Amino acid sequence: MMSREVLHCDLNNFYASCEVAKNPELKGKPVAVSGNPEKRHGIILAKSELAKRAGVKTGEAIWEAKQKCRDLILVPPHFELYSEYSKRVRDIYCTYTDRVESFGMDECWLDVTGSRRLFGTGEEIANKIREQVKREVGLTISVGVSWNKIFAKLGSDMKKPDAVTVISPSNFREKIWPLPATDLFMIGGRTGKKLSLLNIRTIGDLANADESLLNAHFGILGSAMKRNALGLDGAEVMLAHESHIEKSLGNGTTMPADAHTEAELKPVVYALAESVATRMRKKNFLAFGVAIAIKNSELHTITRQRVLTTPTDTARDLAEVAMALFKENYNLSTMLPVRMITVSVYDLVRATGPVQTSIFDEKSERQSRLEHSVDEIRQKYGYNIVKRGIVLGSFHCDNLYSDDENTIPFHRQ
Repeated sequence: MMSREVLHCDLNNFYASCEVAKNPELKGKPVAVSGNPEKRHGIILAKSELAKRAGVKTGEAIWEAKQKCRDLILVPPHFELYSEYSKRVRDIYCTYTDRVESFGMDECWLDVTGSRRLFGTGEEIANKIREQVKREVGLTISVGVSWNKIFAKLGSDMKKPDAVTVISPSNFREKIWPLPATDLFMIGGRTGKKLSLLNIRTIGDLANADESLLNAHFGILGSAMKRNALGLDGAEVMLAHESHIEKSLGNGTTMPADAHTEAELKPVVYALAESVATRMRKKNFLAFGVAIAIKNSELHTITRQRVLTTPTDTARDLAEVAMALFKENYNLSTMLPVRMITVSVYDLVRATGPVQTSIFDEKSERQSRLEHSVDEIRQKYGYNIVKRGIVLGSFHCDNLYSDDENTIPFHRQ
């Protein structure tokens, strides 16, 4: 059986690199994409390689970044630009294979097994793509080459920027097994802590761990983690026309003043839900999950999520679930005030016309039809022609109440 050749292509410092590619005057200078400090969005969203070398970190306050890099150039985010560049790069990927699976705007897996007779080995294809993206788009990528998706993604993280790393059946133990277990795809910090309590700290430790011990502590995830560490991941790279669907959608905002009461917060949650739901319907998506992220006045963040029994595309459903999650997990009378709130959806599926409506209860189906009708009215007469009563009179909600994707999006954790 012919072994697979899988690439994981990761655009380096994507947002900042797009800004530099669009504006050559920024080339060779430390650049960071940031929120607006005057509106309390004063954090670093992305940074260029030079800014990174100076110690600038994503998520830190602008003033902290400026202390590390006095010459730092700040630019606002332009998400339409990033979407455009993402599409241009993805179009290049599709000239090499029809199996291109997106993972966010800046990452893709490619299965080039069937392309080797035309373009060479996986490593040769990776270098051709890397050079073509640099030449035609002005961005750099790091590429991992392996026989499975998990190891290919690990490879793209090992050497940055503008590099190719090959992980093969003959070298993966040497290259991968000494790495921390948390470097393995889908193993987060919380799982990593639980693994360390079992004296499992590296990927090699995980590969050699007793499977029954792992299953006792992690259920079926235990077997999956061990298989991934052994290089036994057999997941296919999806076809390009099937895979181009976001993992999540969301909008978040920093409050103009910290929210001390539910009455202050509720209109904002509904406005954010409206924005997310409109984007979903525009893209023909339904969501099986809703999540919120709450950042308090001391910048501590908690996230909570809920799986839905039936998928939805209505703002009312999203807002009701988001508010329920908030009430169940955050008590404003005893906890710190809220500085920032995000509403997002995940486990997205394509809406399929008349078939999907049968899974709605009658009330939800009626609400969905109503909101689709409102979309049509807004498209014809302007977005603010129809508003929910709960957001009327709120200046902050007026700025949120749109389907504009050029707001700070919900980022996958």
